[in-house]
Amino acid sequence: MENNKIGNPKMYQVSTLQALALGYSRAVITVEEMMRHGDIGLGTFEDINGEMIVVDGHCYKADNKGNVCEPDGATGIPFSSVAFFDECRRCEIEDIGSIDDLKQFLDLRIEEDFGLNSMHIVRIDGRFKKILARSGAGYRGHHVTLKESLSMTQKVFNFEDISGTVVCVYFPDYMDGINCPGWHTHFISDDRKSGGHVFDLSIDKCVASFEKITEIEIKLPFEPAFDTYSLKKASDNEIKSVEQGK
Repeated sequence: MENNKIGNPKMYQVSTLQALALGYSRAVITVEEMMRHGDIGLGTFEDINGEMIVVDGHCYKADNKGNVCEPDGATGIPFSSVAFFDECRRCEIEDIGSIDDLKQFLDLRIEEDFGLNSMHIVRIDGRFKKILARSGAGYRGHHVTLKESLSMTQKVFNFEDISGTVVCVYFPDYMDGINCPGWHTHFISDDRKSGGHVFDLSIDKCVASFEKITEIEIKLPFEPAFDTYSLKKASDNEIKSVEQGK
């Protein structure tokens, strides 16, 4: 796949997290269109039908059993964040006992480079002692919130002693609503058979590769239905509860 990045690294985002949280889960673009704008990232599919992991120039879908496939290019996407990966830093990670420990580690690394007000994508490659993940099966309904949809279709699963990649996307606090502030993490195994949205994990030793991103392009839905949503009404607590699985 041709890498058409020009100038500074740029995040390409489909819709906003506020819209997704309030139930706008219709297709905005297709997988094929999205892949013209990045080779790494994450998101979901039309009607919240699975978790998206984009890595090494391929888009993968994890279903609610944790099984992964590569969807057709015509598959619709309501929300995603992707970029072309251009590594600017690499370091080893050891003895991480939880997702909170990992997020703290990543915060410290980007703070060292004065990057807390920028966007970042990090890929973590190696062997994981455990991955606690989730995915949904899809629910079609206008104005059915993300929390309601996941409560009906979401399943949680556990992977142990597994090799793979965790894709981590970071948005700063002031971009709250456009995306989830802080770190959002998805996993895919090396054999591309298992994956999902990560709730918790533990690491013996892995390698983390960082990219700092200073530009963003947002593709908003064109159809009039999008303008029936009062996006500021999206609850921060509800978004965090969905993100953290609480």
